[in-house]
Amino acid sequence: MTMRKELAERAETGKKAEELALKYLIERGQRLLARNWRSGHKEIDLIMESTDERYGMILHIVEVRSLTEPVRKMPFETVGNKKQRAVMAAARSYIYQNNLNCDTQFDVVSVTFGTYGERLEYYPKAFTPTWR
Repeated sequence: MTMRKELAERAETGKKAEELALKYLIERGQRLLARNWRSGHKEIDLIMESTDERYGMILHIVEVRSLTEPVRKMPFETVGNKKQRAVMAAARSYIYQNNLNCDTQFDVVSVTFGTYGERLEYYPKAFTPTWR
């Protein structure tokens, strides 16, 4: 397989995973604010919001990860410190640009594609921000 074809297939798999994640989160009462939001070279896959009786609006910064079986590790395990820092930096920009003052959480949606379909796992509050 050529490198170009492999990259195209990975992009298509990622797009499909984002669609599944978006549908899943909307079904659970979240609302889409932005998709593939960019700040320079940094990108946030999904920016969602939910409301809580006690806390009001909650901003969900969602990283979507996907892999196709066979896999050595689960997709959520690929969100390392470097990626977390990049997502947090982009979130900082989004919050500043939109003048938001609300609770923010960083979630991960992990999608594994296999012979028998896909497996989606949602990890709310998957990592904690360090606002520097």
